Amino acid sequence: MQDNNTEKYVTITGFWHYYGREIFKPGRTFLCEKEPYNRYDDEAIKVIDEDFGTVGYIANSINTKAIGTYSAGKIGGYVKKKFKVEVMFVTVSKVICRVVDGFKKKDKVKKYSEEAENADVTYESIPF
Repeated sequence: MQDNNTEKYVTITGFWHYYGREIFKPGRTFLCEKEPYNRYDDEAIKVIDEDFGTVGYIANSINTKAIGTYSAGKIGGYVKKKFKVEVMFVTVSKVICRVVDGFKKKDKVKKYSEEAENADVTYESIPF
């Protein structure tokens, strides 16, 4: 996909459980916050509006994220605990946003990527 030197995009989904898609207008920014203790997904990232609170989540499944956007699990390696996104496009079921603030320093992203690539995972090391 994209590397650390390019823009990063994410998909907001689940907004119909909150205030619908009408709150999402192109150009509007939202705060995102990682939720490592979310009972459904430990990679969850909630999307927050300063007036309404939680308004959705960053998609974390190939079934919910738009093609070409990062999942919550993937973008989590590039951003701090809190970061900001800007709405670019709104569809019937998805909101596409560009990450505009809150990136980790490049050396921390590189270390994270190298550790993931160098992880020694074998069939025997996977608990069953």
